[in-house]
Parts: sequence; C-alpha cells; structure tokens
Amino acid sequence: MENKVNVVSTVSTILLLFLSTIEAQSGALDVVAKFGAKADEKTDLSKPLLDAWKEACASATPSTIVIPKGVYLLSQATLEGPCKAPIELQVQGSIKAPTDPQAFKEAKWIEFNKVENFKMSGGGVFDGQGTRAYKREGCDKKDFCSALPINIRFDFLTNALIQDITTRDSKQFHVNLLGCKNITLERFSVRAPQDSPNTDGIHIGRSDGVNIINSDIRTGDDCISIGDGTKHLDIKDVTFGPGHGISIGSLGKFENEEPVEGITVSKCTLTDTTNGARIKTWAGEYGGTVSDIHFEDITVKNVSCPVIVDQKYCPSNKCKMNEESNVKLSKISFKNIHGTAALPEVVKIICSGKFPCEDVELADIDITYSGPKGPAASECKNVKPRITGKQNPPACAAPVPPNPTPTV
Repeated sequence: MENKVNVVSTVSTILLLFLSTIEAQSGALDVVAKFGAKADEKTDLSKPLLDAWKEACASATPSTIVIPKGVYLLSQATLEGPCKAPIELQVQGSIKAPTDPQAFKEAKWIEFNKVENFKMSGGGVFDGQGTRAYKREGCDKKDFCSALPINIRFDFLTNALIQDITTRDSKQFHVNLLGCKNITLERFSVRAPQDSPNTDGIHIGRSDGVNIINSDIRTGDDCISIGDGTKHLDIKDVTFGPGHGISIGSLGKFENEEPVEGITVSKCTLTDTTNGARIKTWAGEYGGTVSDIHFEDITVKNVSCPVIVDQKYCPSNKCKMNEESNVKLSKISFKNIHGTAALPEVVKIICSGKFPCEDVELADIDITYSGPKGPAASECKNVKPRITGKQNPPACAAPVPPNPTPTV
C-alpha cells in the first residue's frame, strides 16, 4: 500500500511540474480580448472557445487559453485532440448551459476528447442549469430524458490535471471519464440538490490511473460511481454528501464488461448519504470480476447503509431476483470505518450464492445507530470474512432476512 501511495504521489508531482510550465512558455489566448467572447450571459461562447482551442492545438509550443472572470453562455463545445503540445485551459469565469433540455442533440455539454498533457484550472464554474430537467416533464412522451447532457466529458485523455473547478446542477452526470489514463482531479467540487435525479458526481469507466483528491461532492445520486474497466483508482481526502455515496457498479448488467481492480478509498468523510462504501452487482445477468478493493479510514455521519456489498441489486424490480449474480468479488477490505448510521443495517455484505465473495476483510468497524428501528446489525451471506479489531456491531452476527432491504 505504501509503495502504491508513493507512486501516485510521484506521478502527480511530475505531472503538476510538467503542466505548470505551460503558462511560463506561452502567451495566453484570451477568449475575450483575442476572440471576441462576451460575458453577457447571452452571446454564445462556443465559437470563441473553439477558435482559441484550434489555435492552441495547432501550436508546436505549450499554450494557455483563458476564460476571464464573468458569466458566459455556452451552447455546446467539443474540444478535440490530438494536439501538438500541452494545453492549459484557465476557467476563471462561470459558464452556463442553456436551461432547455431539448436544446441538446447529444448527451454532452462540454467534451474534451483525445487530448494528452492537458490541465484545466482557474477556480471557474460549469453551471448546467439543470433545475428544469430535474422535473422530468415530458419524459413519458419524448426520448430526450434518456439523452440529457452530461456537464463535462473527459474522453480518452492521457496525463491530465483538473484543479480548482466546480460543476453545478448538471442535467445528468456531472463528470464522465471514459478511456482516460493518468488523470487527477484535485480540489474539485460538485454541487446539485439532494433530490436531483441521475446526477452522479463523477462516473469513471475503462480508465487506468485516476486520482480524486482533496475534493467535495454533493449531489442527488452516486457521488462517485465506478464502472467496468476501471483500474488503479485512488480516492483520498474527499468529503461527500448529500448523495448516494461511493459505488463500485452497478456491474453485470451488460455483456463483456471489463474487470474492475485496484481501487483504494481512504481518509474520506460521508455525511447524510444513502450509502457509504458500496459494491453493487445485478442479480442474474452477465459475468465479471471485481478485485483488490480497499476502503479504509472512512468517517460516516448519519449514513443509511455505511458498508454494503449488494449482489442482489435490482432497481425498480427490473431484474431476475430469483437468480444469483454472475460477478465474482475477491480481495476486498473494509478497515477503520467509524461514525453513525441512519438505519440499523450498518454492515450488509450480501454476496452471490453462485460465486461467493473471497478474501474479504472486516477490520475495526465502529458504527453506532441510535434510532427507533432496533439495534445496529451486521449481516453477511455467502461470505466468510476475516474479522479483526473492534467490531461494533458484532460482525456478521445478525440473521439475513429472506428478502433483504433494496438499496438505491
């Protein structure tokens, strides 16, 4: 574990030093001064931003694009590589999306695609203005609700640093990472109402070497959701809540999902979330593997389900509850998790009867529940974990009900 942390720290330091040379080596491309952007909340930022990106991407030397302080309207933008040299995008202002969900033809608002050696910083805000979309009006008649835009997409980025950026009120996921390699999000903020639907904070899929550190995520769905193909993910010193917590999965819904492995979540605090540390796989459906997963030094405050492995995940009863999950879980640890729960099921590890969980460890779990629904409980099924240190409530001592309480 120590070697892994040192490697991550070294990579992040090298990346930061490398990307910090961009500004020093090149004059800034100001979207207002040079490309005619207007911070009037009416004039579309799209063309000035794309023109600035085109010039930066074609430059043989590192470039910096600046969006100065002010409030801008942006219809949609896709910023593509490959580019000839590193680029830094300094977002100092607040960028707003159109409020009408039907203004979008694709499920994205801002996309960064196939870019290497990229940095985005500046303290700016990407405001998806999703309040109207949260009402889901017209979803029974039109298909646009299934294609609502994600605030920021990072697709196939290599060596990237996203720092001091806020995403607010996305109409769907706030951030989606797909096919990325060596990308760090630091001092990153997500803001959305507790009742906003499908507004996952950060979704990660098929990416290797992602670091999320010193950040704050408050939303209405999964704070961080981890999809198939995610490898070597480190989440550290992050505060969560409200939201649905940290979720590996759901997995097993689709055929040919890639393995999930090498996930570490440490020194995090979750407050008023529906789940804490969670792994969820679909009942029945397709196979897959999840391994080398570690949750440690986690503080929970009024969290409904602080520790949960749910291999009977079945939202809206749209699955085969009489069948077992085909996803294999192994090498999983929950260490030094402490705090308070909002419901009595403090620890719930419900594994597959077809592929029981292997090499699971529960160490120093101390979570109290003082509500009216009975004593705190720790439930286990189809797993024989190693148990060490303090266990409050007693590990795996409570009977598992025939129909476990479904999770969201």
